[in-house]
Amino acid sequence: MEKAKNVQIRPPQTEEDREWFRSLWISEWGGEIMISRGRAYGPQDVSALIAWEDGMRVGAASYLLDRDECELTSLNATVIGAGIGSRLIAAAEEAVRQAGVHRLWLLTTNDNIDALRFYQRRGYRIAAIYPDAIAESRKLKPTIPLVGYYDIPIRDEIVLEKQL
Repeated sequence: MEKAKNVQIRPPQTEEDREWFRSLWISEWGGEIMISRGRAYGPQDVSALIAWEDGMRVGAASYLLDRDECELTSLNATVIGAGIGSRLIAAAEEAVRQAGVHRLWLLTTNDNIDALRFYQRRGYRIAAIYPDAIAESRKLKPTIPLVGYYDIPIRDEIVLEKQL
């Protein structure tokens, strides 16, 4: 895979950027809301960064600042393996640091083996595992599938964190 070379990352600046981010969120996360530790929120509730290459949007990251910590709520690249996700997470970490926050955490599910690998390679550590937590999340978002990546049943929430 060829690495992306001319990637710029910036917050959404236009209504078209915000709509693109919203559409990406819906297509990648199965709806208008995301559930994290029993809390529901949408794309309008988070701060976002959009990656651009050669005038095209190629990915986005979003995060939710909360006093002394921050949750990375989404990370998506339209091309996998080109380094876009790595650049987005680095930009999100820098934005969080500049906000004076020193802990960035995220939530994934037990089936998301590729995400577990990706984040751990970038310094994130498993901080907590919540067995069967997805059953509660499905009460708020029934569209969460029963089976995920690699035909693994989706059951558990896994929290990863990084001290910045």
